[in-house]
Amino acid sequence: MDTLKEILDIIQQIIANNQLPLLVATILLATVITAVVTGRIFDVAIKRTEDSDSSDLTNLKFLKRGISVLIYLAGISFAIYMIPDLRIIATSLLASAGLFAVALGFASQAALSNIVSGVFIVIFKPYKIGDRIQIRTDLNGVIEDINLRHTVIRNFENRRIIIPNSVISDEVVINSNYTDSRIIKWVDISISYDSDIDLARKIMQEEIENHPNFIDGRTQEQIDAGDALVPVRVISFGDSSVNLRGWATAEEPAKAFLMGTDLNESIKKRFDKEGVEIPFPYRTLVYKKPKNDPEAKPL
Repeated sequence: MDTLKEILDIIQQIIANNQLPLLVATILLATVITAVVTGRIFDVAIKRTEDSDSSDLTNLKFLKRGISVLIYLAGISFAIYMIPDLRIIATSLLASAGLFAVALGFASQAALSNIVSGVFIVIFKPYKIGDRIQIRTDLNGVIEDINLRHTVIRNFENRRIIIPNSVISDEVVINSNYTDSRIIKWVDISISYDSDIDLARKIMQEEIENHPNFIDGRTQEQIDAGDALVPVRVISFGDSSVNLRGWATAEEPAKAFLMGTDLNESIKKRFDKEGVEIPFPYRTLVYKKPKNDPEAKPL
């Protein structure tokens, strides 16, 4: 019992002599535990949402990062505030920190702009995680993540394009999934002037309708009006070709891309089998003799 009492006395003495360090350590430990627990809660919610609504997934991932930052900022600030010496120093610095605050404001302007832009993206949702977008005609891919600073796009070569939120907010974004994920895929085929347009149109319509990714994209008004399930029209004339275009609808961009590649192959094979020619460029060469050639004949 005496030994136990001595140990308790020593512990009490240590606590009494180190109240401030222990308090600061407790605050920091509580901050870390709170952040970790909060992150785990969000992870569970994110996992449940991944296969359902991408809009909620975007909100949850953004909130997870934002709340984590706020927890750490609050915990560290509170820990600093509990240290009297640092509190006095901070107060004295604030009294003469006008220029420093201005400089800090300019230095953090880009960071704050990215955070504000990120908040606006999450609120107004011009795009969300899982959307297929295109920027500047040469940057395209699927939104993989939206955080406080930047947006991550995974392109179709599995590379990541990282764009600050303030930059992408000022861009014109083509979003293939915004409000409606259905995509109309143009199937452009050229045939020779000697080929039968009606036969080519029939082949294209049959191949498009029979593809497993094709869906009926007509509105009820178009159905009532008797519009064709797959329109195929002559859109232009080339130097050696008649250019046809078929309209094929798929339920989402990835399926539309696969459907387009499959149709290019299947229509080409049907054309070859049924005698519809896909032309190659023709050139007519005219040979003229020099004017001083006595054997030259007038053209």
